[in-house]
Amino acid sequence: MFQVRIHGRGGQGVVTAAELLADAAFRQGRHAQAFPSFGSERTGAPVVSYCRIADGPIRVREPVLAPDALIVQDATLLRGIDVFDGLAPDGYVLLNTRRTFADMGVADRVAALPAGHAVTVAATDLALEHLGRPLPNAVLLGAFAALYPGLDLDAVLAALRTRFPGAVGERNVTAARAAHDAVAAQAETPAPDAAAPKEATRA
Repeated sequence: MFQVRIHGRGGQGVVTAAELLADAAFRQGRHAQAFPSFGSERTGAPVVSYCRIADGPIRVREPVLAPDALIVQDATLLRGIDVFDGLAPDGYVLLNTRRTFADMGVADRVAALPAGHAVTVAATDLALEHLGRPLPNAVLLGAFAALYPGLDLDAVLAALRTRFPGAVGERNVTAARAAHDAVAAQAETPAPDAAAPKEATRA
């Protein structure tokens, strides 16, 4: 079973991101579940959602405490929450920022991960460019499809088109493709230090 924990703030589509990820997994013939963990949080308050993906039925229902992957939709959360808590030693990290992990002061938290398992991408910038709104969730799923080999980009795009039909869906698809390409291009570029986590940043 592959477990994903998504951190963000109210209004950023954190819950929708988990649901879309589960939808994409279903489209690949896998079992999946998605659910949030929040109470009466207002817009801007920290929110967490979870997604589990497996080849068979998923019976566990508790929050994901030992994630195989983290998607962080708002980098400001790094200042007050240990988003890396419980991350698997060979896990994946996708952080929404135009800065590097070193710039954010958390390079030590991802240094031990396998090369290419930790990336940053300016998802909010891409959302503003293609959607006209600072909603990074769909953008990050496109990036995640480039980071995690078990997720197919076509499945993500199909989930987006179903959830957001028409012109809105196509704009989300364009933004997700752009993020996917940014991460994929970085993976093809040799890093100065092969042991250092790769980062896909946008000016």
